[in-house]
Amino acid sequence: MGNNRLFETATLTSSGRPVFLPNEVECQLLSNVDLEAEEESSSLFSLQSGLLILTTHRLLWFSSSSSSSAAPPVSASIPLASITHIFSPKKSIKSIFTSHRIRFQVTATDSRSVVIKVVVRGKVDWDGFLGNVWDCWRGRAWESFDTSERPCASGGLYGTDGSVRMVGVAGILRKEQEMWETTDKSLQDAFQDLNALMSKAKEMVMLAEKMRQKLLSGSSTQTSSTNEDEIGSKEEMHDWLLSVGIVSPVTKESVGALYHQQLLRQLADFVRNPLERAGGMINLIDIYCLFNRARGTELISPDDLMQACSLWQKFDVPVMLRKFDSGVMVIQNKSHSDEEIFNRIRAVVKKSEALRAGISASDAAITIGIAPAMAKEYLLSAESKGLLCRDISPDGFRFYINLFPNIDSLDVYLEMRASSKKWPLMVEQKWWRGGGQS
Repeated sequence: MGNNRLFETATLTSSGRPVFLPNEVECQLLSNVDLEAEEESSSLFSLQSGLLILTTHRLLWFSSSSSSSAAPPVSASIPLASITHIFSPKKSIKSIFTSHRIRFQVTATDSRSVVIKVVVRGKVDWDGFLGNVWDCWRGRAWESFDTSERPCASGGLYGTDGSVRMVGVAGILRKEQEMWETTDKSLQDAFQDLNALMSKAKEMVMLAEKMRQKLLSGSSTQTSSTNEDEIGSKEEMHDWLLSVGIVSPVTKESVGALYHQQLLRQLADFVRNPLERAGGMINLIDIYCLFNRARGTELISPDDLMQACSLWQKFDVPVMLRKFDSGVMVIQNKSHSDEEIFNRIRAVVKKSEALRAGISASDAAITIGIAPAMAKEYLLSAESKGLLCRDISPDGFRFYINLFPNIDSLDVYLEMRASSKKWPLMVEQKWWRGGGQS
């Protein structure tokens, strides 16, 4: 792996994906990358054979361990703002037969100036990577932020442009009015046509994230006098904003051969909120629709989704793909327990009304709070374990409590074997009384 004593470590999610800063977008990912400090700092900073992610704000390096490990992954975060100079690569005949490398001078966290060397092994689009590094460094995206969130450096009644500053209640109302006018203008510009919408996609996702955070903070301080209509509208708006978009979706162009590996990690991070709202399990088709809606124009195919979900078992992620006996595939948390659902189903079927008429999949879905398709699979699983029995009628399946749980479902004729020894004698006596005629 290596050691890192010069720069801060990169924060990773539970699925191994980096946690991006506000307005930060992933540009390119390379594998088998070494980061080394030249001269006397080489003992303080040396990272070998890891993944390098170039974003609009940072260079992120972390170990490329594909299996679960007890040791925490080694990582490093180099802000592009700390890079003071990028050395032009020297082109020679020798460079054709060696690994690609780039050198840049950077200011470390202890204020010392060091030269970092990036060594990339294997076949990569080196010219494209160099172009992206120069574009991100010159773009200086980390310096752009909303002027409405910039703190005022000076006080008094006059602003920096010489105009009279609005104070008190009038100032607050004026500021809110200007914010809503700006938001309304952004919405009008974005929805004029499809091209304008795509160009405004990043801005719209940022706006939706701010609105979602405001709703979350407002719900925590909500008083008990709020009526149910307002609560319902806020929950509906919250659900809509949760699925607006992913700021930096994984694409084949940005990660190359590691597309499915990074896709499965991003998908594992994405499904956490839908799983919590669905009770720990959700249909694979629903996740496909939600994930593609969140990715915007960067859609994925069903085969890519299936391959990413199938690879979860090889990586240390908190979710898994499950297939029922009927063929229905779902995504669930690894900590999800079927026994809890079975106990809730057992409590439902023991009610007086359910004892007379039974329950259907729709009844179980409403009571337990899961989708009808998932409720039916749980009912069938409970039947296979001997907890329930079913009746098939023109109205569909009706499930009842099993009143004979002691009977082995694998050997239902166990109680009849004791009396089966008397059957040949009874048949023989009947044959003799009939005069030997069958």
